Amino acid sequence: MSSETAGAAEPVPPPPGGVLWSLAGDVRALLMLPAALTLQVAHPAVGAGVDEHSVFRTDPWGRGERSLSSLQLWVYGGEEAAEEGRRLRRLHRTIQGTDTRGRPYHALSPDNYAWVHATGFPVYRHGAHYLIRPLGPEQERALYREWLQVGRVLGIRDRDMPATIEEFWPYYRGMLAEQVERTAVVEELVSTGTPVPPPDRGPLLLRLLLRVAWPVLLPPLARFRSFLTVGLMPPDAREAIGLEWTGAQERRLRRFCAVVRLVVPVLPERLRYLPRARRARAAHGRARRAR
Repeated sequence: MSSETAGAAEPVPPPPGGVLWSLAGDVRALLMLPAALTLQVAHPAVGAGVDEHSVFRTDPWGRGERSLSSLQLWVYGGEEAAEEGRRLRRLHRTIQGTDTRGRPYHALSPDNYAWVHATGFPVYRHGAHYLIRPLGPEQERALYREWLQVGRVLGIRDRDMPATIEEFWPYYRGMLAEQVERTAVVEELVSTGTPVPPPDRGPLLLRLLLRVAWPVLLPPLARFRSFLTVGLMPPDAREAIGLEWTGAQERRLRRFCAVVRLVVPVLPERLRYLPRARRARAAHGRARRAR
């Protein structure tokens, strides 16, 4: 914990019933995560850190599972959220090197660490428009305030993030204009030819079947992943990175998202929400009924 927060109350996750509480645990948020990760690693320092220190190539499924579990703790973890934030900072203490522009970097430098967190807000906003529902102005402001709360859980100081949504957009546009680029990691994440091992989690029989079928399954899955990664990235970020997107692709994306918007709301709750979110929602409901 920094000297700035020593002795202060623990940072708390966003409030139950808030905008982020609804978004982050919805299964549709899974479709937004590749775009957020790709926008993060478009920063030269973040891209270099992931390129040199991450296991995303050798253990992509485990890396994804751990990242998702961590994100869910930030929002739904209650008292566990602050400890998860401290764990992440400990994990990143030794990550340093030279970025793609020849500059020294450290993962916990305020600019780099804040950018990794900041990318979630425009991606959630854009993804919600396509997959769930457009957010109104007040909902956008609430989402940004809640995202700042998550930043505090992660140990990001208030002075290192724009304080309001009105201040966020100039910061974001400046980063797109001056920092982001098509890094090597971006290239891998949007490529349809990047080798990916079959999933190594789940029942043994399923893993064996996937291993046999993987040469046939991987190409269409890779195309779908690339399609969603580029399509659900905010258009200004997509343009800044240099990712191509056609009118035909946009029409396909809108058709796909229209189906998702129709299907997901009628699913039973156990299929609509991720496990930790579902448990948190149930606990919140019980607490409200007990009052």
